Amino acid sequence: MIKLTSRVCFFTVAVSLLFSLTAFSQTVKITPLGSHDGEFCGRDRAMLFEDPDGTKLIFDIGRTIAGPEDPRLGKIDAVLLSGMHGDHLGDKRISKTGNGTCAKPQTEIETVPNTNTASIIVGKKARALLGGEMHKFMQTKVKAAGGDANKVEILRFGGERQVGGVRVAIVPVTHSNGIGSNFLNTDLGALLDHDGLTAYAGPDNGYILNFSNGLTVYLSGDSGITAEQDVTVRGYYGAELAIINAGGIYTSGPKEAAYSINELIRPRAVIPHHMNEAATEKGKVKPGSKTALFESLIKDIPVYIPLSGRTMEFNGDGKCINGC
Repeated sequence: MIKLTSRVCFFTVAVSLLFSLTAFSQTVKITPLGSHDGEFCGRDRAMLFEDPDGTKLIFDIGRTIAGPEDPRLGKIDAVLLSGMHGDHLGDKRISKTGNGTCAKPQTEIETVPNTNTASIIVGKKARALLGGEMHKFMQTKVKAAGGDANKVEILRFGGERQVGGVRVAIVPVTHSNGIGSNFLNTDLGALLDHDGLTAYAGPDNGYILNFSNGLTVYLSGDSGITAEQDVTVRGYYGAELAIINAGGIYTSGPKEAAYSINELIRPRAVIPHHMNEAATEKGKVKPGSKTALFESLIKDIPVYIPLSGRTMEFNGDGKCINGC
């Protein structure tokens, strides 16, 4: 009986280990969706994530998605939004990739007052997970676009929600979160403009995504250096991959973002984001660019450039094993 019990225990452990190794070997797919294929351009914000189980989330749709019919999207399970500014929310959008230049892409289709984000939530019948009071504002936009307002769900600091195999949490950032008058009804917008004010939707946020293969990803959203990057992002969540905004003026610049990576977050890999420049030419980082400076300041951590349309695959340990 003792031998039989030992064999059963050994078999159980072996099966558990096999399943763990199988899950670890599966990859999370990350695809930037920018304005110009194969480049990292001035208005690029949107990033598509696919869990090994097929769950797909899109972060900060902005201006470089050609509405819900954009052929790059496919099905979308959830929409994530860091803040209410037009370059993230989508006050205008491209009609197709490649129009204009990488530095100044042509975003000729106006989406106000509805927003590109609301159009995609409705068109894809996707959930949306938003912090602060942003969810109430987005519920009105989704309803106005003919969608189900209940698809827009609140998520606040300290909580989490599940989308397929992905656990989603939000983390604090240091940034403003005003809603421009062009997103509001005419009378309210005019009153705010008269006194140089914007509406407010509570604090904006970053995200933590924990995928079914064990990979934990930090999305900084618009932020400066914050102690949360040490205490919460590294200390509590243990993010292996950081996607950090580093364009300067509106967020941390290259030097500040590099400090956050090197000293506070200390991930196993990093992707620069929101650089507000034509960072690449023919897929190569331009010498003298802010992106090149950021790369040069990162110590002993792989830096992967988010070229539009190029899918990168990461295992559960934060190692890029394909497309990088």
